[in-house]
Amino acid sequence: MTRVGIVAGEASGDLLGAHLMTALQTRFPALEFIGIAGPRMQARGAKSLFPMEKLAVRGYVEVLKHYREIRGIQRDIVREFQNDPPDLFIGIDAPDFNLGVEEKLKAVGVTTVHYVSPSIWAWRGERIHRIKRAVSHMLTIFPFEAKIYTDAGIPVTYVGHTLADEIPLEIDRGAARRELNIEADTPVIALLPGSRVSELDYHAELFAATALQIGKSLPNACFLAPFATPATQHQFEAALKKTGADKLPIRCLQGASQLALAAADVALVKSGTSTLEAALMKCPMVITYRVSAVSAWLMRRMGRGYLPYIGLPNILAGEFIVPELLQEDATPDNLAQATLNWYREDRLREKLQARYVEIHRSLRQNSGERIREALTPYLTSQHAG
Repeated sequence: MTRVGIVAGEASGDLLGAHLMTALQTRFPALEFIGIAGPRMQARGAKSLFPMEKLAVRGYVEVLKHYREIRGIQRDIVREFQNDPPDLFIGIDAPDFNLGVEEKLKAVGVTTVHYVSPSIWAWRGERIHRIKRAVSHMLTIFPFEAKIYTDAGIPVTYVGHTLADEIPLEIDRGAARRELNIEADTPVIALLPGSRVSELDYHAELFAATALQIGKSLPNACFLAPFATPATQHQFEAALKKTGADKLPIRCLQGASQLALAAADVALVKSGTSTLEAALMKCPMVITYRVSAVSAWLMRRMGRGYLPYIGLPNILAGEFIVPELLQEDATPDNLAQATLNWYREDRLREKLQARYVEIHRSLRQNSGERIREALTPYLTSQHAG
């Protein structure tokens, strides 16, 4: 049986990993996947040696708090695959963790694939040299990334994004509201404060306080807050009680982010994959992000040559099409005002949604087929299936 090492570090990586596994299993049903996997990947048969949540930490200071544990997991994964080399190793996003694994495995002859390019086009472009040492083949999800790797002499395939394949170009908001039993004329605000506990540390109370501010201007508003895990939902519910926002009509949902975004007039979204999901769901949004003051300072110091925006919709559009309120600018008053601006401007919402459709079409590439075509040569050489 052909053995594939695979590591995902968070919920979005778990989604991509499950999609990749499904694509390969249609051609190679006997593949064995082992490494670090979330619930979606495990449902496809992946064996997880460590809980994926152990890697779901973001921000320099936050990572330092867990540094010894994460480094220990990294050493154990490398040791596992050096002692019993897989026929192929696939690192899904999580570049700080996976590139370290890939570099050591490639050095001992393991073919390494990295799925989702690190954002070297935005900051820390010098990482391209490490990537070249670590990666046998890069799979990119955004169209402008492939040229970077071609120019650097790194084999690359643009595969698009699985969400763009799965989400329809036209969203039926009425159907989503009927499913949630929400009246058609009710103002609906989606709140997506993050998928990691470490992100909720900085966003839970901020989002709760913002909802309170929005509620003052829209007293009949309904709020939808989808969460990837029970732990993050409980953390947010605690913040609601602490701020007094638990008196608002806020409905917490498990694993229903697309339903919430389909029903919403506007979304307040933590920067990350959820902003892409919101764009594909054609939902106007305000992007925000907070880390510790020290992490923010370090990121700015290391961000020479960075783009003026961090949100994926703005990066893909090549301009600001949705507002970003970050760090010190991310206050409840500012976020509430930006959210209300979208709600009150029908014409601007329609214009934005047209831009969303353009982005959606560019990412809709039948990614499963492209992944399968890119990786089949590595697997057929091992007589898989």
